[in-house]
Amino acid sequence: MCLRSVGGILLILTNMQVGNLFGKHRSTIITLYNGAFDSSSAVFLVVKLLYEQGLDLQAMFLFLSACSAWHLTRTFFLMPRWHIPYPLPPGYTYGLRCRRQGCSYRTHEEQRPGLGDGAHEPSDPCTEPGLGGADAGKAIMGKRESGAGPGHGEPPGMSFRACVFSKLFFWHLMWLSVMQLRHYLFIGTLNPMLGHLAAHDATLVSTYTNAFAFTQLCGVLCAPWNGLILDRHKRGRSKDGSAKGGSDSLADLHSCVLSLAVTVLQCVAFSVCASVPVLPVQYATFILQVLSRSFLYGGNAAFLAIAFPLEHFGKLYGLVMGLSAVVSLLQYPCFALIKGPLSDDPFYVNIGLIIVILLAFVSPLVVLREYQRREREQEKQHVDSPPLTLAKAGVESSI
Repeated sequence: MCLRSVGGILLILTNMQVGNLFGKHRSTIITLYNGAFDSSSAVFLVVKLLYEQGLDLQAMFLFLSACSAWHLTRTFFLMPRWHIPYPLPPGYTYGLRCRRQGCSYRTHEEQRPGLGDGAHEPSDPCTEPGLGGADAGKAIMGKRESGAGPGHGEPPGMSFRACVFSKLFFWHLMWLSVMQLRHYLFIGTLNPMLGHLAAHDATLVSTYTNAFAFTQLCGVLCAPWNGLILDRHKRGRSKDGSAKGGSDSLADLHSCVLSLAVTVLQCVAFSVCASVPVLPVQYATFILQVLSRSFLYGGNAAFLAIAFPLEHFGKLYGLVMGLSAVVSLLQYPCFALIKGPLSDDPFYVNIGLIIVILLAFVSPLVVLREYQRREREQEKQHVDSPPLTLAKAGVESSI
C-alpha cells in the first residue's frame, strides 16, 4: 500500500509536464491529468464488485500489474528524454528519435501553419540541413536559452527559498490543507455517518456507499472545467497573437483568482450538504464532493505551475503535498471526537470545519494583490523604458 501511494504521486507528478506541449490549453491538460488520477480510485470499486461476483482477488491484482507495463512502454517510446520546457522552443520535438528518419513527432502548436508568434512555421532542427545528432541537440538548446525565463509567472532568478517563504505559497498551502482535511475527514467518516442516518440499515448503507464510489468516476470529467477557467484569458488574445511574454503570465495569474475562489465555494457548498442530517441530501453531497476534489487537486498543480518558476515546480509540488499531509493528521483527533463524545454524529465537527474552510478565501485575495503588484511593476517598466530602446527592439524583432 505504501509503494502504491508513493508510486501514484510520482506518476502524476512526472506526467503533468505533458501539459507544456499544448500551449494555450496547458492548464486544461494539467487539470485533466489530475482528474484522471482522482477518478482512478473507482478502479477498486470495479475490483470490489467483481470479487463479489466470484472472481479471484489475486488474479485481478496480477492483471492490474500487467496493465502497468503500458506506462513503461509509453515512457521509453513517447516521452521526451528530459523535462519538457515551457514555453516550448521553436522546433521542439519529442518521442522516439531515429538518426535516419529524424524526429518522429512535433508539438500540436506546429501542426497547423499560421499559429504562434511568428508568421512562418518554426523550423525543425532535426530536418535542417547539416544538423544531426548532437548538432540538432545544440540547436534545440540554443533556442531554448534564447526563450523566456524559467518561470511562467515570476521574474527569472527567484530562488526556491524565496518561493517557499512568500505569502503566495503560504496562503496557497493553507488553501489546500484545510480543504484536503475536509475531504479526508468526510471519506473517513462516511460509513459511520451513513449508518447513523440510515438507522444502521446495512443494505441502505451499502447502496449509498456504492453511489459514492460511482461518483468518483466523474472526477476526470469535472477537472478540465477548472482548466478552462485558467485558460480562458488566452481565448481573448488579439487576432495577431500580440498577447505574450509578461502580459500573458499576468493574465494567467489573474485567472487563478477566479479558479481558487470557485474551488473554495464548492468546498463550502459540499460541507454544508454534508452537515444536513438527511439521507437523500447525501446524493448532492457526493456530487459536490467529487466536483470540489477535482477542482482542488487540478487547481493546485496548475497554480504552482503558473505562479512560480517552473524550475521549482517539482520541489514546490512535493513540499505542498507533504505539508498538507501533515495538516491532514488532524483528522485523527476529529475521528476520536466523533466516535467518542459525539456518538458517531459528525454534525458539530462539520460546522467547525465550515468555519475553518472560510480561511481559504484569503488565498485568492492574496493572489489578486500579487497580480496587481506585478501589473504595476510592469507598467512602470514600460514607462521607464527609453523610446530609443523600444524602437531598436522593434527593428530587431522585424528582422
